[in-house]
Amino acid sequence: MEIQQPRELTKQERRELRHQEKTMEQRQRDLKRLYRHIVLWSLVVLAVGGGIFGMIKLASRPPQDNRSVITAGAVTPEDWVKGNRDAKVILIEYSDFQCPACAFYYPLLEKFSEEFGDRIAIVYRHFPLPNHQNAKSAAYAAEAAGQQEKFWEMHDLIFDNQKEWKDERSADEVFTNYAQTLNLNLDQFKTDFALKEIRKKVESAYQNGVQLGINSTPTFFLNGEKLASPRNYEEFRNIIAQAINENP
Repeated sequence: MEIQQPRELTKQERRELRHQEKTMEQRQRDLKRLYRHIVLWSLVVLAVGGGIFGMIKLASRPPQDNRSVITAGAVTPEDWVKGNRDAKVILIEYSDFQCPACAFYYPLLEKFSEEFGDRIAIVYRHFPLPNHQNAKSAAYAAEAAGQQEKFWEMHDLIFDNQKEWKDERSADEVFTNYAQTLNLNLDQFKTDFALKEIRKKVESAYQNGVQLGINSTPTFFLNGEKLASPRNYEEFRNIIAQAINENP
């Protein structure tokens, strides 16, 4: 039996074959282009959907802690205030209990409180400097005393006796003795001294001060305006008196 040799394609058949090959190649290119478009639009949809989802999540978040919006020109519910909380003149001090300069200004503020009474709000906010090893503990002690309505009494004891404890490796026991002097419930004082909420409040006040550009203590704001540290009582008093006269 003879094996037939394949016959050669005619010109017409070769043209049709080339046409079919080109058609298949074009279809493959079209499919690749379509696939790229599908992938691209899928990414766009995912990105837009992700952005919308993120906006919804952001809008549905609970309000941030009020401490994050503390300003230098207004009294907040958490502030310790001497005088009239609703006064038109507000003096805010960012202070460090271990700071010698803060101890210098402390009796001046006492005089202002006595002289101007309910015409001024004098606010104390914590700014314990990192290089003062007992400053945070002093702040915790004042806050713990505040839980028993004795913040200002502890504040005064700490400043009055700054030289006694400032160089101690740990002043916690000293502050406990102050709590006893103030007739506080010592068990409650020790518990409150270690409270996370108190430590968070002190740290929040410090971070707020950093956001306001504070890098030293004491730093004073009078009705939201940062003061260059007055050199003496008379200079400081005149600044406050002027503000009170301008805000009757």
